[in-house]
Amino acid sequence: AFFWLVSLLLSSLIWFVAVKASDPRDEKLQKGLLIFGVMFSVLLQEAFRFLYYKLLRKAIEGLVALSEDGCSPISIQQMAYVAGGGVGVMSGAFSMINLLADALGPGTVGIHGDSQLYFLTSAFMTMVLIFLHTFWGILFFHGCEHRRWWEITAVVVMHLAVSGSTFFNPLYVGSLVPSYLLMAIAAAWAYLLSGGSVQNLRRFLLCE
Repeated sequence: AFFWLVSLLLSSLIWFVAVKASDPRDEKLQKGLLIFGVMFSVLLQEAFRFLYYKLLRKAIEGLVALSEDGCSPISIQQMAYVAGGGVGVMSGAFSMINLLADALGPGTVGIHGDSQLYFLTSAFMTMVLIFLHTFWGILFFHGCEHRRWWEITAVVVMHLAVSGSTFFNPLYVGSLVPSYLLMAIAAAWAYLLSGGSVQNLRRFLLCE
């Protein structure tokens, strides 16, 4: 969570400087800067995810050196799950705080013809991002651990795609549907990489 906040702070500073140094009356330029800020923020988040992986790898080596049996009490998969969950929860909390700040009344959602589903769809988008960051953490750490750079690239591409889809708003179908489809793909992928199988899933569903 701390690493995600640091990446957000740095990307926010760069975007703030870019906006202040540009012409605020140029709407096309401001929209371009917003797109640049979002894409740069995604890349910076993934860079900090990699730095966090390297830090955890050093921590595991230290735990192994201190342990009596030469084994780490925590696996890299467990750390990936916790790290992804921490990033997801922090990003979700930050998103909801911004929404709640915008929701300070008085006012009526959609009174000027805008969509009345803004807060509902924002809640669904926040939820999918929390799950996605959890799954992305598992995929990213697995790619780093086994040097499968295409897995890391897939995480970055999915993150860029989900963030970029929000520019379709207020056409919320254009952002929610692709995001949830990617979440299903990432969930299945992370499940298989974590040692899951169709047989295990069937046993779980049948309570065997």
